[in-house]
Amino acid sequence: MTFSLLRPLTTLLLLCLLLPSANAIKFSLQTYRFPPNKCIWNTAHNGALVIVTANVGPGENQRVDIEIIDSSVQKNVYLSKRDIKAETRLAITTHAEGEVGVCFKNYLDKSVSSEKATKMARIIDLDVDIGAEAVDYNAIANQESLSGLETEMRKLEGLVKEIVDEMGYLKKREERFADTNLSTQQRVQNFAWFSLISLTGLGVWQIFHLRSFFRRKYLID
Repeated sequence: MTFSLLRPLTTLLLLCLLLPSANAIKFSLQTYRFPPNKCIWNTAHNGALVIVTANVGPGENQRVDIEIIDSSVQKNVYLSKRDIKAETRLAITTHAEGEVGVCFKNYLDKSVSSEKATKMARIIDLDVDIGAEAVDYNAIANQESLSGLETEMRKLEGLVKEIVDEMGYLKKREERFADTNLSTQQRVQNFAWFSLISLTGLGVWQIFHLRSFFRRKYLID
């Protein structure tokens, strides 16, 4: 009986490890007069809650802008904010499957020479929470007066929902790959038949052409 209970719990634990979780990164953002985008990408499903916490270090004569986008065909721009300082917390809900990018630009003030800019940068401490990890269960527990066990069950419910969504997404990907594989196989098969028919027709034409040529030259009867 105990072994039968351990198997689904182990499976659930393994699936939880595959889910998107909190992603923290710290990096130096160089300043430029016309800065390029510095984007950090994370996978997120459609309808997922994403909490972005950016802690921008001090830096004179520099302006850091942030923009949250995705990698879908529509190139959705969820929000854009100029001149963020210290800790900035942003929340979005995704509209498409794919990756969500948190992009930064560090603008150099016009009063600073380009020579000094090479030594100027700001430290960005970025924390991205996706899905169940982005939900503040403590706030929910306080608001709904939930006990510790009820809060843990709510967390487990969120994880199970993410597992179901993940399995559904993987199933759709598998079906899409199978359709692509079948379509490619059919095209290759059609091309092979076309090549075979073309070569056969060309061979027959060459035989008749050479036969006619040799007859004109009286080399054959």
